[in-house]
Amino acid sequence: MFQPMVLSLFLYFPEDKSEYIPAAITLLIFIIGALLTMRIIISVSKREAQKAKELEDQLKNQQTPQRNS
Repeated sequence: MFQPMVLSLFLYFPEDKSEYIPAAITLLIFIIGALLTMRIIISVSKREAQKAKELEDQLKNQQTPQRNS
């Protein structure tokens, strides 16, 4: 008995379906923004991983001659 009353506060289904258009546009903008952000984070992460690998290789090359001498 209490549950339908509480749910009716949060559920709203408009008769005029054109009210969904602003929500759909906003959702689309946020999805595009999330995808772009994800792509940027992935590309920066790849660059940082490449820099870390180069630094690791450089450190390995510096340590190798010192061990042999």
